Amino acid sequence: MAMRGLFNEMKGMKVKDVPAHLKPKMSMGFLRSTFQNWLDNYHKKYIMTNSIDPLYHVCFGGMVFSYLIALPEERRHLEHQQHAKEHGGH
Repeated sequence: MAMRGLFNEMKGMKVKDVPAHLKPKMSMGFLRSTFQNWLDNYHKKYIMTNSIDPLYHVCFGGMVFSYLIALPEERRHLEHQQHAKEHGGH
């Protein structure tokens, strides 16, 4: 949703004006305040209402994170298995 707003802001701009428009949005202060606003909104929406959703977010986020961490090793195992099939070894 935020990306759509950013694209709508940049729609009528010339290419040479885009870096000057994006530079303030990439500063540490702007990013910090945006993250703080996100945390405040999350706190209001889920924590203050005693919702179970934060538990789901942690569980599913942990599952996705562990899958992404294990993915390179799994790919190596699959490549080794494929190589062994092609060459007749284990």
